[in-house]
Amino acid sequence: MGDESENTTAANPELAAAFADGPAFVPYLAAGDPDYESSLQYVEALERGGADVIELGLPFSEPIAEGPTIQSAVVRALEGGMTPDRFFEFVEDLAVDVPLVCMTYYNLIYQYGDEPGPRPFVERAAEVGLSGFVVPDLPAEEADPLREACDEFGLDLVFIVAPTTRGERLERIMSQVSGYVYVQARLGVTGAQDDVSGQTEQSLDRLADYDVPKAVGFGIKTGEHAERIVAGGADGIIVGSALVDIVADGAKDGESADAVAERLESKARELKQGALRGYDQRVPQAEGK
Repeated sequence: MGDESENTTAANPELAAAFADGPAFVPYLAAGDPDYESSLQYVEALERGGADVIELGLPFSEPIAEGPTIQSAVVRALEGGMTPDRFFEFVEDLAVDVPLVCMTYYNLIYQYGDEPGPRPFVERAAEVGLSGFVVPDLPAEEADPLREACDEFGLDLVFIVAPTTRGERLERIMSQVSGYVYVQARLGVTGAQDDVSGQTEQSLDRLADYDVPKAVGFGIKTGEHAERIVAGGADGIIVGSALVDIVADGAKDGESADAVAERLESKARELKQGALRGYDQRVPQAEGK
């Protein structure tokens, strides 16, 4: 691997370990969707299904990077009373043993606490055991204060790289990223798709010289998708909308939380097994070099 990025190593050892031995399965759910207690149960079901890292959405009223599925989840969570302080309580109440990454928007981070700036939020996140952040609306050019706070408290800062990200902008992102890079499989907003984008391998090729795990998201829906993405070179898969759809269907149909959790665990297992199949296709090639 190359050394183009100064911050490619993970600040959080648990997050580094999640990518150390085979492909990482990184599911996403909005914390508090559709209610606090059910959401705890759903996140815990993802770990039983094979999650290596879990991205927890802290709901924000203007989720610009999200498609309709996750926007609806955000609305349900906000209506259920989710706030930054409630989110931190949620993290403390979870009975999981995998790294947790907060996905939210910079305004919530910046405005938290008694002083402006990201430090109070990051300090609190470290206290409750979070491992890092994904902040879709934070440009790398403006990320120095958050990067410094993350370094101070030992948390990682994950950035999203789009298929169109190149040149100086790519170099700037990769100089700030740590933990893993979120490789956007296609342009647009989040949402489960019937097929995965052919742009993924090109995006992974552009990042090949950067020594940081590459986790691909946006549109992964099935075990077959996961298999193809990992076989193509990804170090992990990120899945959100396909899981949020299960939560939404359960809320709409009046399913019990136990039934929804069971379906989430089953879908998680399908996706994890798909990723492992994809990795098995790569291992003989690596050994033959």
